[in-house]
Amino acid sequence: MDTIELFAGGGGLALGLHNAGFQPVAVVERDQDSCHTLAENWHRVMGHGVRLFNKDVRHVEFAGWADRVELVSGGPPCQPFSIGGKHKGYQDERDMFPHAVQVVRTVRPKAFIFENVRGLLRKSFAKYFGYVLLQLQYPEIVRRELESWAEHLARLEQHHTAGIETGLRYRVVFQKVNAADFGVPQHRERVVIVGFRWDIHEPWSFPQVTHSGDALDLAKWGDGTYWDEHRISRAQRPPMPAGMEARLERIATLPFAARWRTVRDALAGLPHPQSSEAATVPNHKFQPGARRYPGHTGSMFDAPAKTLKAGDHGVPGGENMLAHANGSVRYFTVRESARLQTFPDWYYFPSSWTESMRQIGNAVPVTLARVIGASVAATLRAHQRRILRNQ
Repeated sequence: MDTIELFAGGGGLALGLHNAGFQPVAVVERDQDSCHTLAENWHRVMGHGVRLFNKDVRHVEFAGWADRVELVSGGPPCQPFSIGGKHKGYQDERDMFPHAVQVVRTVRPKAFIFENVRGLLRKSFAKYFGYVLLQLQYPEIVRRELESWAEHLARLEQHHTAGIETGLRYRVVFQKVNAADFGVPQHRERVVIVGFRWDIHEPWSFPQVTHSGDALDLAKWGDGTYWDEHRISRAQRPPMPAGMEARLERIATLPFAARWRTVRDALAGLPHPQSSEAATVPNHKFQPGARRYPGHTGSMFDAPAKTLKAGDHGVPGGENMLAHANGSVRYFTVRESARLQTFPDWYYFPSSWTESMRQIGNAVPVTLARVIGASVAATLRAHQRRILRNQ
């Protein structure tokens, strides 16, 4: 199944969707360093059939793919809605949702997947988020010249409530998901928007979570299997947190599929970045200068990492650090950060530490993209089977 990837960044979403069964025919990213990363890795995996556009999405002609791809996907720049950004939303020139809608209107894919930061659900952006969703539902209801977005929203609402069933339209759902709940060793909440074209009648819902913090607590403080997996003796284990015994009694009978994955899980097998062995591991160079300060205390070893972040110039302040039990901290290496985002070890980041961390911090975890993508792919395959049966 062919797909077009917009705003590809370092390639986390695109790689996860490829692992779910989608084949990108066009990948669009205007940042040159990110395109360098994509070119470094993608031709090795998928050959040279993928067209990589180092362009602004507004300057790419998509008409040639009309009705020829199953999926359009991407992560429109999140800075306009990011908790850590300037919160300008629709007033921010980096808001690319209108251009994502334009690509959907041109290509008419069977489905789309877009993701963004949880800040998109902030109360102050609620009306504009509703506007984004209605544009995706009715991409052919185009904003007129000199029409404000509020006036366009009113027309979309009228069209929606009138129950008009003509023209290009999509059934759209969204959900805030935590990547840790799907096996990513990092707390990372993202808003995922999924739409299916009106002629796709197979039902779909977001995948159910597969991992939980309760299961991790049981593995650590109940039967101790977490420590056993990592060969940590009883003498080396931290003390049980206060109130944990009562908590274990409450959750012991709950059904769990798997436990959250931790930083320790993610970094297993990697040498310390200051050891001589680290030189043999790509992207695993020690970066000095990490320090604690209020609000920037690093991630604990035996829990999912805090959300990796990317500022305008790479790592913002004291984020993206590993916190040791003795109170010391150090920056995650590029390779460690890539593992926390579930990039495979063969995925190489050719730019500087700062630029690589920016790409990784902006990425969608590969595993999360694969899980959601596989569910969408299964629905599209079911649709195709039904078409073939009815022929």
